[in-house]
Amino acid sequence: MHSIVIADTSCLIVFHKIGQLNLLHQVYQPIITTPEVAKEFAEDLPKWIKIQSVKDKKYQTFLSTQVDVGESSALALAKELDNPLLLLDDLKARKLAKKLNLNYTGTLGVLHKAKQLQLIDAIKPLINALLSTDFRVSERLINELLELNDE
Repeated sequence: MHSIVIADTSCLIVFHKIGQLNLLHQVYQPIITTPEVAKEFAEDLPKWIKIQSVKDKKYQTFLSTQVDVGESSALALAKELDNPLLLLDDLKARKLAKKLNLNYTGTLGVLHKAKQLQLIDAIKPLINALLSTDFRVSERLINELLELNDE
């Protein structure tokens, strides 16, 4: 189990858009993010999301040559902490997290975990809500997730 979860902007935005930001809090505690992600989110963060700055700014700057500033700050912070779980949706950021041997999941992984914990009855209505936003995901992945959760 991960004692720390670091949220990137995309997960925060999509859960906010579908009115399910609190679901993150129910699934994972504590959740932290960086000042850069908080700025990209551009809304008031709930009090249960703590903001923590990256110490190694040079490493963060290096990572920002490969992914955007929010993702680079989340990845850099993850390297400074003990076995965190990153919440990332961007494919490029996920590939970089894998290269850096960091654990990650995304919005759909959060929904799967919420269903496992019996916090939600069904994933499909939330996926439909996600698809009504600018959230992009393959139909194959959606079908796999629904099958995995007997929906």
